[in-house]
Amino acid sequence: MHDQGASRDSGGDPTPSEPIWNPPARVRSRIAERPRPRVDLSAIFGLASGSWAWTTAAQAAIAMSVSFTIALFLIGPQVATLAALGSMTVLYEKKTPYGYRAVALAVVGLGFVASVAVGSLASATLWTGAIAIGAVAGISTWLCQALRAEKPGAIFFVVVCAISTIAPGGLADVPTHAGIAAIGAAVGWAVSMAGAPVRSRHPENRAVAEAFRQLAELMRAIGTPQLDHVQHEASLAVAEAWRIVLLAQTRGYRDTPAAARLRALLRWVSDIHLTATDVSLARTEPLPEAAVVFAEGLADAVGRPDQCPAPDTLDGLYRGLRPRSLEVRLYNRLVRAAQAARRSEHEDEGHGLGLYDSRSPSVASSLRSSLTRDSLIRPTALRMGITVAAAGLLGLALGFERFYWISITATAVLQGGNVVLTVNRSMQRALGTLVGVAIAAWLLMLDLPLPAIIALASAFQGLTQLVVGRNYFYGSVFLTPMALLLAHTAAPFPVTTLAETRITDTVVGSLVGMLGALLLWRRASASRLPQTITTALDRSRAAVVAVLDPDVTIGPERRYRLRRDLRAALLSLRGVYDSAIGDVPRARTTRPLWPVVVATQRTGYLALAALALEKPPAASYITLQRVDLAFQELMSAMREHRSPRLGALPRLTDYPRINMELRALSSSMRTAVAQDQRSAALEAERRAQRERHRARQEVDADL
Repeated sequence: MHDQGASRDSGGDPTPSEPIWNPPARVRSRIAERPRPRVDLSAIFGLASGSWAWTTAAQAAIAMSVSFTIALFLIGPQVATLAALGSMTVLYEKKTPYGYRAVALAVVGLGFVASVAVGSLASATLWTGAIAIGAVAGISTWLCQALRAEKPGAIFFVVVCAISTIAPGGLADVPTHAGIAAIGAAVGWAVSMAGAPVRSRHPENRAVAEAFRQLAELMRAIGTPQLDHVQHEASLAVAEAWRIVLLAQTRGYRDTPAAARLRALLRWVSDIHLTATDVSLARTEPLPEAAVVFAEGLADAVGRPDQCPAPDTLDGLYRGLRPRSLEVRLYNRLVRAAQAARRSEHEDEGHGLGLYDSRSPSVASSLRSSLTRDSLIRPTALRMGITVAAAGLLGLALGFERFYWISITATAVLQGGNVVLTVNRSMQRALGTLVGVAIAAWLLMLDLPLPAIIALASAFQGLTQLVVGRNYFYGSVFLTPMALLLAHTAAPFPVTTLAETRITDTVVGSLVGMLGALLLWRRASASRLPQTITTALDRSRAAVVAVLDPDVTIGPERRYRLRRDLRAALLSLRGVYDSAIGDVPRARTTRPLWPVVVATQRTGYLALAALALEKPPAASYITLQRVDLAFQELMSAMREHRSPRLGALPRLTDYPRINMELRALSSSMRTAVAQDQRSAALEAERRAQRERHRARQEVDADL
């Protein structure tokens, strides 16, 4: 995750040399209700928030129809399915800049070709085919997560590998199969890159505009119970915008006025986000709606400067406010952002000129970090590979002719993440497949001509991508007939038998996927949560100490790295907690840590807000040492699973909410430890009762 450093001039703050007035924080904002992942009807059939993926749906349908048709005329219908599946490259890297996307999609296409080659080589025996599919599932999961490839992740690598195991031909046809998949991948690449000539900078503009929209949602959430959740979503959007903009900084573009303008807007939205965070933790009533509407207008102005709201729109909001209050600082930054957005190019020095990070981490460092002990990627990839291989082998042992559907279903189910999401996806997959099989069986019994099958498969593919982001059940309803039409074209099979086996395979694959989630590394997230909290506290400590140290002047590059690393730690913390809370029954010990997570996040965001000041007020050496010791004690208590012995905190007159959140963090840690101890005592008592009952039964049996 990436954030920004300070600008090279003093344009970021209206009065950068003076401390921003922070009113005494006597009231702490309410903690949002903790996430509650559940297995219920709303989770299975309800629609998630978000928009419909019309563009992705159209691109997926076009890529499949074109690739299928090309392969059909060049080779024949039985292997044309591989080209249709190769065109799934169009589903990857949908948000990244076109320059980066061109290379990334080429790598994805090579991955598809390699998966086809592996599947074709392993098709000599069914048992080696099942193991090969599992290996592809594990390796592709590892690479997609380590290299941050966007969804859909490993599923289509597994699908193309599985289908290639049944493609007609022997070892001599492996190059042909790989070449057909390469044709499909090339078509998907071309369709995904089609927008580059006309909207070459649309991905970057869209990412920055989305950051402004999430900022508006954060401002709207001030004073509401959902503040902590919306804060996380806004921080995710800002971090994603930084990643996308950095990926776009290619040679020849990064020095242009247009690139500098976009970086300037991103720096403004990042600073405004932190200022809004400061306001949200000091204010218990909502902000005026005019400020929220103004932020939404800035989102529209990212790509269209003529639609930027007029800066004087906010003039009426200043009445009654202290000149150096947090609200005034927020409004001033909104005005300055509007002034930058109204220009089509960056015209002056300051925000937007300096970059202190590379476009992306090296591949080697990303792969190395994914294999460390603290990474969740390694257990996730191992769980995927072992479970998918076991699913295929189980299908063969039970006599399933089309065992690969079991492997594909297990892959799709395990992409849910934690146990609760896996169970939900299992039920959605099974129910959606039941409906989809009925649709596919009816269509296949019509004995449609091949052009109609191509058109229907492409339409179902488009419908799948349209709805799958909102609900996996509806995606499965459309995905199943598409997959069955392709499979039937590759290897014709009696329709009735095909429908029956597809339902059975889906049920077995869903059950195996759930067992894999329950039995393999189920506690990976929960066991890493304390260390993730400690890491976030350590990054917050480094930021706060740097701000308070009177002998240190934070340079732009160091400021950038402090903010980048701290934001990444805070986002990782929430991600690990969200995963751990869905891992039952271990989640019982995770739930009490929600107040700890919230206080840790708030402390980190307040530290980020302090770093956003051009010249933050320093503290005395005694105060600096006591604050550092307080952070060290909290970190030690978390590592040792004990109550912290914090003592009296020094007064931070310029940062009162940091004091408040540190005290709240200490209190919530004591409560969590007490609840954990009570739970352990109750469990020990229940165990002792069971032992006494067993001993009594043995005595009665002897008598």
